[in-house]
Amino acid sequence: MSKPYVRLDKNNAAVLLVDHQAGLLSLVRDIDPDRFKNNVLALADLAKYFKLPTILTTSFETGPNGPLVPELKEIFPDASYIARPGQINAWDNEEFLAAVKATGKKQLIIAGVVTEVCVAFPTLSALAEGYDVFVVTDASGTFNELTRDSAWERMTAAGAQLMTWFGVACELHRDWRNDIEGLGALFSNHIPDYRNLITSYTALTK
Repeated sequence: MSKPYVRLDKNNAAVLLVDHQAGLLSLVRDIDPDRFKNNVLALADLAKYFKLPTILTTSFETGPNGPLVPELKEIFPDASYIARPGQINAWDNEEFLAAVKATGKKQLIIAGVVTEVCVAFPTLSALAEGYDVFVVTDASGTFNELTRDSAWERMTAAGAQLMTWFGVACELHRDWRNDIEGLGALFSNHIPDYRNLITSYTALTK
């Protein structure tokens, strides 16, 4: 059964970055490592650009999963940061759940490593509690295409919407006239071909 179009609203959305940890990133094989990291940082940059409440969380970071990717802490020095001592599903951690509820937002934009666990589990838990969940597929990674596709199918069957970071940015922005230079700069920083487009636009409008 198809679900009605639920449009992302920058006034009602929060971003959850789950387990983007140095050790876990080495497991990502369904997307090129450099491209993957760029996509994660692009999602972080758009969250900051749109002033979306952002929650960072890690799983057992003193073990093999490793520390949070340092660039994320630099982008969000004041964001809620929950280092989970052992809970695999972030939703099972009381501090994380309290941080999500404290945002007051009903739309959750989620990305993480690995897709079928660190993304899927909190996604399914949030959907069960009535949130609208948007999974950022290109900022989430896992072992291979089979595990990724299985996770995507499970989440969409439960009502999650799959998006890319570029789609998220455009849906939040709604209208280019809101800010051409700001969004254009964000895209240019993460998409080389878009930098060419913006460069030509700038040259024509000067």
